[in-house]
Amino acid sequence: MSPDGDYCQQNDASGYKETMIERQPDWQEISARKSRDRQVLLDQYREWHLPQRIPISRKDVSTIPTSQLSPREFEIVHQDATSLVQHLRNRRYTAVEVTRAFCHVATVAQELTNCLTEVMFTEALERAAELDEHLKATGQVVGPLHGLPVSIKDHVLVKGHDTSTGYIAWAYNTVATKDAVVVDVLRKAGAVLYVKTANPQTLLSLETNNNIYGRTLNPFNRTLTPGGSSGGESALIALHGSPMGLGTDIGGSIRIPAAYMGLYGLKGSVGRMPHAGLMGSHDGMDAIIGALGPIATSARDLSLFCRVMLEYSPWLVEPPLFEMPWKQNVVDGEGIPKKLSIAILWDDGVVAPHPPILDALKHTKDALVAAGHEVLPWIPVDHQEVWDLIVKLYFLDGGEEYRETMKGEPWVPQTEWIMSQVPNEGKPFTVEEIFKLNLAREAFRSNIASHWNATQLRTTTGRQVDAILSPVASTLAPPHDTTCWWGYSSYWNLLDFPAVVFPTGRFSSQNYTPSDVSEEFIPHAGARNKVEEIVRKQWSPETYDNACIGLQLIGRRLNEEKLLGMLRVVEDAVRTFGAENVC
Repeated sequence: MSPDGDYCQQNDASGYKETMIERQPDWQEISARKSRDRQVLLDQYREWHLPQRIPISRKDVSTIPTSQLSPREFEIVHQDATSLVQHLRNRRYTAVEVTRAFCHVATVAQELTNCLTEVMFTEALERAAELDEHLKATGQVVGPLHGLPVSIKDHVLVKGHDTSTGYIAWAYNTVATKDAVVVDVLRKAGAVLYVKTANPQTLLSLETNNNIYGRTLNPFNRTLTPGGSSGGESALIALHGSPMGLGTDIGGSIRIPAAYMGLYGLKGSVGRMPHAGLMGSHDGMDAIIGALGPIATSARDLSLFCRVMLEYSPWLVEPPLFEMPWKQNVVDGEGIPKKLSIAILWDDGVVAPHPPILDALKHTKDALVAAGHEVLPWIPVDHQEVWDLIVKLYFLDGGEEYRETMKGEPWVPQTEWIMSQVPNEGKPFTVEEIFKLNLAREAFRSNIASHWNATQLRTTTGRQVDAILSPVASTLAPPHDTTCWWGYSSYWNLLDFPAVVFPTGRFSSQNYTPSDVSEEFIPHAGARNKVEEIVRKQWSPETYDNACIGLQLIGRRLNEEKLLGMLRVVEDAVRTFGAENVC
């Protein structure tokens, strides 16, 4: 089956080219070759390498990459994308020096976290030089992202580069012959593409590990995961190796990495952002669809990305997209109530969050109340049942395509876990059964719409709640190979609600005392199920030392602008009335 996806630009149908290999090498040979090829490209810029290897026993490596920079490079990489495009436009920086700075940090980030797949430094620097020359000659920028380096998740098609997507079988066999729609827009907007970043085997994982390149590490604590499936992006951006990156999310794959790395990430509703030109299993399956979105270091960069994407009318080349131009005035506050009503999900009824997450919810709630906003509890509805349903939608073919694609390589541990969730005894669902599953999905969406609408009976404003504040996961970034509950993230994929992640702090195990949340939430004395029992046993302050803490704000479907506008209000309240401890 072609892994090209639903790419619908009017040129050749495939979007990649197959390279014939006379003898089928085993997976270790392919892995070694891909790693060598990557290293050869990195070694062309030896001046950017660390002078000596950092021992793997060192957990926190988050400050090492930028410690290698000149003062000017340090200044560049510590700015968000919005500032950088302004400075590039007014020629404070050249595109070449900005690109070199981020390539430099990306090189070190790779040594420390194993976050890169495809290295494109030479062509990036050539493109940056062209952009500088264009600005010098014409006085005009090419587009709104003129000279901005942007990192790309591995499974997004970039013309001329491999799109192995974490599968040994696809390595060297999926060189893109055209760009994904999102990449095409980025090029037109003047962005500089310089690296592709790691994603896990199958993509269907909230950690990042595959047999081609191995495991990606969390730079704040390398015994922990950076999340997945956009974990290469999150590790790179957290180290200031990218000002903005592309992620995708079908169960939490933008939000989990953003939360684990102290970043911002937006999963919009399906149909808002370009999605065509992505490699992945189950192309053509539309029972549950992923969303493409940005990961960045500021909330305003999320808006910048969305605004630029929709300036170029991607619905003209990707018909499934909604023709909905970006409404920046809403992000800036137009129509946002002065007094928000926000519901908090303290516990999904299946797995209670670990104490630092409850702390973050409590501190955010207190800040909102102090700022004059209304906060009330969100009553959870059927999170276990939704997980049981969405797993069926993920595996309509009983997992057959995954098994077939991976038959020449072993399954990594998180693949083993997700494949253990395959329903229906591993058999494909019949057409009739698929129809019934689709009906169940729509019935649940209708049920939650009614549940949300009914909140107007509990608010003092007489309106329905404006947004839901929720954990992103039940734990902070967990130890590698231990993720076992997606219920706080995949739930919102089934509903197709937009969700934005924002950082709230960094956890320190030293003298840790959890907040008193007894007025809000009283945990059950014993574990309610086997998954909660596992998650409870994982909790130890020392395990999660230095991990980032993030929360998510959830809005109504197709209300991305309002969601980002409300996030500004929430963050203003936290800055004014809350303790600052942001990653």
